[in-house]
Amino acid sequence: MAEPTPTEARPTRAYVIHPDLAARTQRREPEHALAEAVALAHALPGIEIVGDEVARLRKPDPGRLFGKGKLAEIGERLDAAEVDLVLIDGPVSPVQQRNLEKDWGVKLLDRTGLILEIFADRARTREGVLQVELAALSYQRTRLVRAWTHLERQRGGLGFVGGPGETQIEADRRAIDEQMTRLRRQLERVVKTRTLHRAARAKVPYPIVALVGYTNAGKSTLFNRLTGAEVLAKDMLFATLDPTMRAIRLPGAGGGQGRKIILSDTVGFISDLPTELVAAFRATLEEVLEADLILHVRDISHPETEEQAADVAEILESLGVDEDVALIEVWNKIDALSADTRAALRRTDERTQGIQAVSALTGEGLDDLTSAIDAHLSEVLDEPKTTDTVTLPFSDGRRRAWLHEAGVVQREESAENGLTLHLLWTERQKAGFEAL
Repeated sequence: MAEPTPTEARPTRAYVIHPDLAARTQRREPEHALAEAVALAHALPGIEIVGDEVARLRKPDPGRLFGKGKLAEIGERLDAAEVDLVLIDGPVSPVQQRNLEKDWGVKLLDRTGLILEIFADRARTREGVLQVELAALSYQRTRLVRAWTHLERQRGGLGFVGGPGETQIEADRRAIDEQMTRLRRQLERVVKTRTLHRAARAKVPYPIVALVGYTNAGKSTLFNRLTGAEVLAKDMLFATLDPTMRAIRLPGAGGGQGRKIILSDTVGFISDLPTELVAAFRATLEEVLEADLILHVRDISHPETEEQAADVAEILESLGVDEDVALIEVWNKIDALSADTRAALRRTDERTQGIQAVSALTGEGLDDLTSAIDAHLSEVLDEPKTTDTVTLPFSDGRRRAWLHEAGVVQREESAENGLTLHLLWTERQKAGFEAL
């Protein structure tokens, strides 16, 4: 008798729906928005997309989102495809979610719930996990309101004259609030550690260059190209969540070594990013707030690259990034364009300051990008330099190495009481040295 072979768990069969309101105010074309929603669904493990559609609505039904006719029509397609999970690319109220799940006999996630699921699956660092848990609890707390009828039952009060007591929904909300308070305390400790690391980096006078952009714009591929790191880079939305930082040295004039910088890769942005996640990841994105230069990486081959750029600009503004922070637009993925279009973009970036057309995949245009980074930092950071003299004891190898690493030593002489170093440095470098 043959031994039974283990069978793999069947993937969850999912169906994606993008509700398109007749009086919509969104910048996106519904077909492109649906394609992005399908890409989001593919980012979840164990999901098989068996269908998708744009559902056009005159106005959302308060109880079921869709009208009776559309509800029955979609229900027939879901039954025929044996769907387990429906993903609605938009906001769904708790009442609508409950009714739709009951009518269609499926599990349902709205856009916020889907993005939270992806973040929960991808978070790797302690800080990332805590931030996702906090965002998820904040989202769940809003779903308690009239979401389930069993939450309306009451528990008895304490004492002899105990009134009606607290309802189950109040008890659940209180439990979530207590858990959120615990998570915030843990996150504060983690953020405090990050602040200490940032303070330690502040003693090193290297400028910070932060990569930002729409998810899947190619930030991590560019980061790997520039730093030689091996950050996960895939054609997938939110392939990387946790911020990564590397110190690199830019090429100098004549093939020599140029200035040293710290390059920071951050989480990708997306349209309609849940407010819970914007708040939760604010600590992670503090690197952007403190950056001396921002590289806005754009997928220039995407049909809605302008709309994506507008979404990124809105999120940067909501984070509190100053308008006067130096910024370079990196038009990435020119390798996906025709030769004529690619040549036209390269001519545009030659004529336009603050734009660099590159391919992080092939390396085209990266030399011009690093030169532009160096030129921008020179404008932003290079203060007037002054000559100075510092005498260090022979035993103080650490501060001597720091000065040489910063490239400020003009010449060095031995004296009876130590080493005399003749320096040419900026006030920023001097302050960094004195902070050691």
